[in-house]
Amino acid sequence: MQEKIMEILQSVRPDIDFAKEQALIDDGLLESFDVIQIMTTFMDEFDVYIDADDIEPENLNSFDAICAFLTQKIGS
Repeated sequence: MQEKIMEILQSVRPDIDFAKEQALIDDGLLESFDVIQIMTTFMDEFDVYIDADDIEPENLNSFDAICAFLTQKIGS
């Protein structure tokens, strides 16, 4: 699953080193349109529903946070 997540992230923003960055939202590396595109792709790819309330910096600031967030969403 992590490989697919990385593939999706890099398809949206190939200029960002997602493995290294720890403040994707807080530092403004991902813009709102990027986040919407990423979340929509995650919903389609992993067949999960992501609520607007889920789209918070703590869930999206790093690759590890994104993986943990999606693992939790898929498991619930």
